[in-house]
Amino acid sequence: MSELPEHVRRNREGWTQTNAEYTNADAPRPWAAEEITWGMCGVAERELGLLGDLRGLDVVELGCGTAYFSARLARRGARPVGVDVTPAQLETARAMQRQFGLEFPLVEANAEDVPLPDSEFDLALSEYGASLWCDPERWVPEAARLLRRGGRLVFLTTSILHILCSPAEGPVGERLERDQFGLYRVEWSDDDDGVSFHLPHGDWIRLLRANGFEVEDLVELQAPAGARPHEYYDFAPVEWARRWPAEEIWVARKAA
Repeated sequence: MSELPEHVRRNREGWTQTNAEYTNADAPRPWAAEEITWGMCGVAERELGLLGDLRGLDVVELGCGTAYFSARLARRGARPVGVDVTPAQLETARAMQRQFGLEFPLVEANAEDVPLPDSEFDLALSEYGASLWCDPERWVPEAARLLRRGGRLVFLTTSILHILCSPAEGPVGERLERDQFGLYRVEWSDDDDGVSFHLPHGDWIRLLRANGFEVEDLVELQAPAGARPHEYYDFAPVEWARRWPAEEIWVARKAA
């Protein structure tokens, strides 16, 4: 623990508490879901077509939590490896593997420093894992190291507009609450919310290019008509997410 960066230790503590309060009782639900969806409102992958044919692909999920996303990839023929820094989350993931009879490797590690070989994967993925809770200057180079030439990086995080309209306390609103220039590390008033990282689009593009990636797509998610609020995460009301993007998905490819 003491060797981990301060923000990683704080986030690990927060996710340990979250796992104890919520995840253990409700982990089977996302594991049981067959369809791959994105974001708090569950936009279907079949509508976005971001992942393509997953059969036979070696995939590393950076910040996998309880690994439900990796489970969905495995059902489509991928060979996922889940990486997460929180032992409690991984223990829940292992319990789900036993319950659903679906096994794949799980590695306890900080996604900024993964103990796996270079050029092992065809796809690096993060769905609100490393993409939000890890330092981009550290985890993006690590994703590049893990990927084979021509491999893809796909990650979901909160949108730049959402964070700009998010006050220190309370829900997102319809006015700018913080500066965009200099935006990077955000610490919330509630210590349980940990430390998150947010980059404007230009900074994301420069960081990805500096690490050998070519940006192929940026999808700003709109909550589908009739979407319901997420069971736990209410950082953006559905009505807000219908009008403005609360989340965004980046797709980049490592140079061949």
